Amino acid sequence: MMTKNYSLSSLWRGVAAGMALLLAGSAFAAQAGDEKKISIDNKTFHCITDMTPVRHFYVDNLLGKLKETVAVAKSENGGIYPPGSVVQLVPGEVMVKHDAGYNAATRDWEYFELDVSKEGSSIHKRGFTDVVNRFGGNCFTCHIKARPEFDSICEAGHGCETIPISRAMIHAIQNNDPRCKSHQLTEEDIKALKQLEAFQKASAAK
Repeated sequence: MMTKNYSLSSLWRGVAAGMALLLAGSAFAAQAGDEKKISIDNKTFHCITDMTPVRHFYVDNLLGKLKETVAVAKSENGGIYPPGSVVQLVPGEVMVKHDAGYNAATRDWEYFELDVSKEGSSIHKRGFTDVVNRFGGNCFTCHIKARPEFDSICEAGHGCETIPISRAMIHAIQNNDPRCKSHQLTEEDIKALKQLEAFQKASAAK
């Protein structure tokens, strides 16, 4: 195992910039009072690999319904995620499911962009259809393309656009989460991160 550190924020920012998802949807207001049912702040999010892995992403549930969340995530036929579900592919971006009716436009999902460091997580931006992250990518625009049975979750074959990085790169980004106590990279991770850096430079040059 290797322990060489890479800048997670710069790597993922380069990837996000290269994805070029530039559309932003119209804002839809959440119903008053609902947001109090699921309390979310900087302390809510932690080391991504401490969550429950499902294939190449991670899940959790803020309301104690982890078993139900995992069941939907593992289902080949999809399903509706229970309130409190947390779905995360990379350390800096998160989806959280609210109660039914919270926001019909996003199928009750709220999107978060995080700043992550050894000190923990800081919510850089959160919201719904109108939130565009600092790289110009709109989470809603991508996830809403998933077929209805997959409840806005993007995987291969779900109807979403394919992100231009490999599974190996994603795995390396996950292992490079600075919030994790055992912050170690394998030789394969380091190779993937170098490839990711090359992709970032190529995207910036276009």
